[in-house]
Amino acid sequence: MAYMLVTGACGVLGGKFCELLAETDDLFLTGRSEERLLKLKEKIVSLGFSGDVLTFAADLNSEEDRAALFSFADENGVKFGGVINVAGADIRKEFVKYTPEKVVFQTRINFEAAVAVTHGAILRRAEKIKILAVSSMCAVMPMPYFALYSATKAALINFFTALRYEIKDAKITVLIAGSIPTRADVREDIKSQGITGRLSAKPPEYVAAKALKALNKGKRKIIVGFYNKFNYYFQKILPTAIKCGVMGNRWKKRPKDGF
Repeated sequence: MAYMLVTGACGVLGGKFCELLAETDDLFLTGRSEERLLKLKEKIVSLGFSGDVLTFAADLNSEEDRAALFSFADENGVKFGGVINVAGADIRKEFVKYTPEKVVFQTRINFEAAVAVTHGAILRRAEKIKILAVSSMCAVMPMPYFALYSATKAALINFFTALRYEIKDAKITVLIAGSIPTRADVREDIKSQGITGRLSAKPPEYVAAKALKALNKGKRKIIVGFYNKFNYYFQKILPTAIKCGVMGNRWKKRPKDGF
């Protein structure tokens, strides 16, 4: 039996992926909160889907927790037909104000965890496997005061794009997401950006549906929304000094660390 592994399943976007995938796949859900995972499982079951749903609470920054997750999978004879890498942390502040622990935390959850979980799933893959990584429009350029987030999200694009050429029989897609109104702080961020925030924002269920459609088609990347597509290509030609100046002025005034 092949399962779709969803990280960050307890979050709003992760939950939307789970609800959509439950229509066609058996699910293996992970997040930090066992209580929230069980509530999500109950919700999925209540929607009438007949597939199997396994849950395993884990802190994906922890090598021990990742090992335990895959030991649980092995004990239950799980093979993976896909991985949806959603887990991440959008910390935003001056780099010198990070603690050493927070540097490691954000780097691990945004990049290392996705790579490590994908590696474990590939080693336990079913005949066919699909892999989706959730990156961000913030990965398109260096962002002062959001530097570690933009860098780790850019690393996801580079890694999973390269992996397509190593594992040619897998479908591997990167979602380059714009604004997604999930948590209250994210919705406030979108509001504070004015018209650009509103143009960039797309509902989580819409983003998840578009991403899964692109994954099933085997596309290399998916950018959801006309404004985000325009912005993606516009950033390619805009001088770095201008990009960094504009984004630095924006984010310097709005530090955030809810993790």
